[in-house]
Amino acid sequence: MKWVNQLQRADEIAFFWLSMHLRRPSGGCLARWISRSGDGYGYVATCLLAFLLQDPIAQPLFLLLLVGFAMELPVYWLLKNTLKRARPCDRVAHFRSLIQASDRFSFPSGHTTAAFLFAGITAALMPALAPWLYAWAAAIGLSRVALGVHYPTDILAGAGLGMALAALTRWLVNGVYL
Repeated sequence: MKWVNQLQRADEIAFFWLSMHLRRPSGGCLARWISRSGDGYGYVATCLLAFLLQDPIAQPLFLLLLVGFAMELPVYWLLKNTLKRARPCDRVAHFRSLIQASDRFSFPSGHTTAAFLFAGITAALMPALAPWLYAWAAAIGLSRVALGVHYPTDILAGAGLGMALAALTRWLVNGVYL
């Protein structure tokens, strides 16, 4: 288990460096705003806007997101509550996060998982937006580190899980990988 301790130590070093540098420009205000954009309301608003604009992707987007999030929530919850990785503010003495997380454990990042799931599904339907969607999803993950509630590996795991669930969702709904 020596490699696990080494990985944890490297993760903590990366966490402190990133959180310090990512907080500097706005003292965490920008990170709070970016993080909130991944709270879920934006996903619903995107679907509603697509329907209001009578966009032809509205129905497939809604269906894919519905199936994707129906899988994501229990998988994310099961992983988080099985692995039970303590959040940085609970593990590191004298460190305070900028926000209170909505649950106890940090691995994987639920915000990042959801953002990459959304980006992967939406990018398949609107490929021209893919760079923007994935940049936004990455910003969600970095904001969670800046706010002090996740380690970098929580973010990487969330991104990988979100992209895998997006691919699985597209395959299940469409019968083929888009």
